[in-house]
Amino acid sequence: MPKILIVDDEAVQREMLAGFLKKQGYETRVASSGKEGLDIYGRFFAPLVITDMKMPEMDGMELLTGLREINPFIQVIMLTAYGTVQTAVETMRRGAFGYLTKPINLDELLVNLKKASEQNRLVVENDYLQRKINDLSDIPEMVGESDQISEIKSLLSRIGPSDVSVLITGPSGTGKGLAAQVIHRLSERRDKRFVSINCASLPDTLLESELFGHEKGAFTGADKKRAGRFELADGGTIFLDEIGDMPLAMQAKLLRVLEDGSFEPLGSEKTTKVDVRIISATNRDIKKLIDDGTFRQDLNYRINTVTVDMPPLKHRGGDILLLAEQFLAKTIEKMNKKIDGISESAAVRLVAYGWPGNVRELQNVIERAAVLTVDDVIGPGDLPGLGPEVGSDRPVRKLSLMEIEKEHIDQILTLEKGNMQKTADILGIHRNTLRQKIKDYQIKSI
Repeated sequence: MPKILIVDDEAVQREMLAGFLKKQGYETRVASSGKEGLDIYGRFFAPLVITDMKMPEMDGMELLTGLREINPFIQVIMLTAYGTVQTAVETMRRGAFGYLTKPINLDELLVNLKKASEQNRLVVENDYLQRKINDLSDIPEMVGESDQISEIKSLLSRIGPSDVSVLITGPSGTGKGLAAQVIHRLSERRDKRFVSINCASLPDTLLESELFGHEKGAFTGADKKRAGRFELADGGTIFLDEIGDMPLAMQAKLLRVLEDGSFEPLGSEKTTKVDVRIISATNRDIKKLIDDGTFRQDLNYRINTVTVDMPPLKHRGGDILLLAEQFLAKTIEKMNKKIDGISESAAVRLVAYGWPGNVRELQNVIERAAVLTVDDVIGPGDLPGLGPEVGSDRPVRKLSLMEIEKEHIDQILTLEKGNMQKTADILGIHRNTLRQKIKDYQIKSI
């Protein structure tokens, strides 16, 4: 049922309109002043508002400005007893959908409400589509089709707009920093700064200065006033990497910022207030740190509204070649070097390796291989340190990664005698994904 707020200081006018629109199927609320209208709108979030232009204390134009600050997609129809071209231009300039002159032609009102409702639908839909454009698909590093990474993408897309504090866990090199950037990109704060700091890389006094800033002369070497990361991130997001390594004294100061957004820069008695979203990350077991007394439990409650656990690369077997292909393409572009791809035996080696350094290690291996190879394809000899050579006695064939993937799926299916679930588990992909790939590649092993 469409919702409409009617604001008019004339009781007869607003009650007449409310009664008429209820009969047309609208859910209505009425207010006798602009101030009351703003108060009601905070509880009655309607897409449409009808308001009188001339009202005491707060007129229709002022109400329009206040409403659009709450809901930028709102459609407002202005009522006036003095319709002029100048009035029409001004109402449109201020963001009104349109205006009607009194006495109100009810048929004309219904036509305008129908158009305004459609306009609201279009602008909301456009905003949603724009968010989708800026969504995960616009971040090429978030690559993968495995169940594990698909679940991560789904989780990030849900928590991004919510503004809750997030703790990202997982081994080093799994992409915790990237996940933090994705959350920021999906949030209402995406037009503000994303500021990051590694809590493990700085000594205590320097960490405090980096986070909260300092006044001139606060310590030796502080030759001028400097804003800290929290102040720089005001309105945006701060990413506290390796928060599990933060000293206890700093944890207490961080807790205060999380509670009321305030802190004092080093050497200052003046309190600074900020509005930031905090995303934290660690590769350590926070529960164990709390049990050991090296991490505050109350701080954990504050930073850990939602947890994102990034999976190690060895659990994302189906994504390894996709990531390798992306890293190779980027490296080739930077080097302006001709490399046709990855050989079949090299691809098998990549998939078979355990990747203790996760995605970061894979990126380094591919970049190094691209730099050092003297051939037009990356072969197993370009991947030193990844374990025994696999298939090095076979002649190198120039295959695309899609062709390599097709052959690999075909081989695993044959080994598992067509068992779909076992094959999917070995490949690290969902059974439905496997079915789609079998269909796309026209594999006949089953």
